[in-house]
Amino acid sequence: MRIKRISTAVALTAVGALVISGCAAGGGEESPDDSGLVEGSSITAAWNQAFYSMNGNTSFGNATANNNINYLVLDGFNSYDNTPQLVKNDSFGTYELVSEDPLTVKYTVAEGKKWSDGTEIDAADLMLHWAALSRALDTPDFDPAEFTDPETGEFTDAFPTDVVYFDSGATEGSQFGLVTETPELGEDGRSITMTYDSPYVDWEVAYGLLGAILPAHIVAKKALEIDDNAEAKQAVLDAIESEDAEALAALSSFWNNGFNFTEMPSDPELVTASGPYMISDFSADEFVTLTANPEYTGDHAPNIEEVTIRFIPDPLAAVQALENGEVDVIQPQATADITTALEGIDGITVSTGVGGTYEHVDLQIANARNPENIFANPQVREAFMKTIPRQEIVDTLIKPIIGDDAILRDSFIFVPGAEGYDESSANNGSAEYAEVDIEGAKALLAESGVTNTEVCLLYASNNPRRVNEFALIQASANQAGFNVTDCGSTEWGGLLGTPGAYDASLFGWQTTSITVTDWTANFVTGGINNNSFYSNERIDEISKEISGEFDAEAQQELMMEADKILWEDFFGPTLFQHPEVTAISDRVEGIDPSIIAPTIFWNTWDWAVTDGGSEE
Repeated sequence: MRIKRISTAVALTAVGALVISGCAAGGGEESPDDSGLVEGSSITAAWNQAFYSMNGNTSFGNATANNNINYLVLDGFNSYDNTPQLVKNDSFGTYELVSEDPLTVKYTVAEGKKWSDGTEIDAADLMLHWAALSRALDTPDFDPAEFTDPETGEFTDAFPTDVVYFDSGATEGSQFGLVTETPELGEDGRSITMTYDSPYVDWEVAYGLLGAILPAHIVAKKALEIDDNAEAKQAVLDAIESEDAEALAALSSFWNNGFNFTEMPSDPELVTASGPYMISDFSADEFVTLTANPEYTGDHAPNIEEVTIRFIPDPLAAVQALENGEVDVIQPQATADITTALEGIDGITVSTGVGGTYEHVDLQIANARNPENIFANPQVREAFMKTIPRQEIVDTLIKPIIGDDAILRDSFIFVPGAEGYDESSANNGSAEYAEVDIEGAKALLAESGVTNTEVCLLYASNNPRRVNEFALIQASANQAGFNVTDCGSTEWGGLLGTPGAYDASLFGWQTTSITVTDWTANFVTGGINNNSFYSNERIDEISKEISGEFDAEAQQELMMEADKILWEDFFGPTLFQHPEVTAISDRVEGIDPSIIAPTIFWNTWDWAVTDGGSEE
């Protein structure tokens, strides 16, 4: 009998802004090309939310469930290991700091890199990525809000066809938002040189870690109805360099929507990949299967030929699948029942601890479902925050999992245990919401003058922990005169930020990097993660200031100021750092989770089946 080993994950100490039917793992024969790939080998993982977009850079597709998979199918210039440290991926390409003043960076794709259809990866792909993430060529002042379907979160058919709009959430002062000048093409056809409008402290991660570069030739073929791959690439370059609004409108529309699918697309070109894996099968709400990309030549060549990711929202069902040998690794939404259930399983390794995601409640300050848009009123926001039973949620739902390590998270910007967290939490005003104040909430609600107190709360309805959180919040808030109703949905991820869909939302923000600007996309006006339409002039100023601030002490001061403003503006409360439970079958090895995204998947190419193979 194999012995179960239990370890505790180490909490993230750096500043942060922050998944299928398939066969059980099986052995096979090593490929004769010395790549390390074991032919016929397979591993199955589980994730709690279904994949729905291969473009993780849009406001619709920017979700962990998508980016876990996109990380494996779309290669990039760098990524984080599980230390976590930023690691260059020179086998994909290199980047060079050409000048500090003005900040100028050259990106070059490695020679011979190909998409899975055999087409070269080159400057056209880099240029489209820049155009999308900078939005420098967008039609000025266009607002897509009235063209967003409140039932799905996707753009409607009424979206104007003559508008250039890349849905990347780029803002002035953010990464590519600071690169408004069209990059210079290199003579080799594989490089571009970008010049920033002003210094940017986190320039090294600008070319996306998760949700990386999409195939420009596929976008152009579909958007511009071009058959030839080379001609399609040239059309992208021509449209960008000449600022051809008609072509760019079509390109941006397909970039926004063309890679959204909830089952295997009938057009195989839509899953064209550059990473170690490519999507080979996808059954709606059941699984995605990734197969080793035969055109991949980088340092992340996989050992396992096929990785299937099953979508199992119910944590106990994920545990049962692990016990039955149907999956080999799970990282479910942790509950007390989960840790108890795992104790009864032999032949697995379990690690528990505090993860890199934090739970919070967003309040829709604009474009809410309630016709009175009640959270536009700061008194109502403050009142609602006073009703949220933050400590009860932690005591009831989180402490049974990880014990005394379960604490309230009292900062929007600093991670518990990180430098600056204690000082910021002590001064940002979060203490006002440590306990429920029903009477105070009633008084504020009465003073506000609102007549419609309905608050429809969006959350993952197939996530047991969030169902329980919703129930606790509803019971408490209703005591103060709110009418909290159920906007729970299995499609909650795509609905975030959708005008008219809900009044408040309950979800987690996953740390994706340890940069000093990572948090700004959550709160800056128009930021890709700013789903509540929050806007504060000083927050926007701080976002710009910190992007060009290289002094660590000054960075801390700016982040503390921003943290305090968010609490004073009643943005919506933070709740807790997610407990994390990872369970791995002894049939597999090489799985070594990271505390930041993409957690268990960060080194999938190192996964291997143990000598014992699978049990039949």
